[in-house]
Amino acid sequence: MYLEDRTVRLQLWDTAGQERFRSLIPSYIRDSSVAVVVYDISNAKSFQNTRKWVDDVRGERGNDVIIVLVGNKTDLNDKREVTTAQGEEEAKKNGLMFIETSAKVGHNVKQLFRRIAQALPGMEGETSRGESQSMCFRSQSFIVVKLTCVPQ
Repeated sequence: MYLEDRTVRLQLWDTAGQERFRSLIPSYIRDSSVAVVVYDISNAKSFQNTRKWVDDVRGERGNDVIIVLVGNKTDLNDKREVTTAQGEEEAKKNGLMFIETSAKVGHNVKQLFRRIAQALPGMEGETSRGESQSMCFRSQSFIVVKLTCVPQ
């Protein structure tokens, strides 16, 4: 993805919200700069489950990671069980970024990744920590990010 004068590379790990992946959060999130927690706006239970995922990420990384709460499937607005206001309130209460999307029709998907890229550490021109391949590499023109995506 290109953002202004930089290239941002996003590495996605999608656990589909499955409990069997919960124990892998430490290894997924250890070197990540961002965690994306996605719920289905037409499924209130998936929204409630996001609290556990956010708590797990915070437990592992504290405030050293950006967490984005994403309400997905806006194409199913007629079946909506979670309002935009509920998502915004949950995000505000927990210090999360928030956006609603539809992966199916592409609504706000580019905007989601653009917002993530703009919020990343290093966009202010920090120097590279270069500690490992999966660490966020920062320079004036190139940023490599390991991004964790955790739906539902």
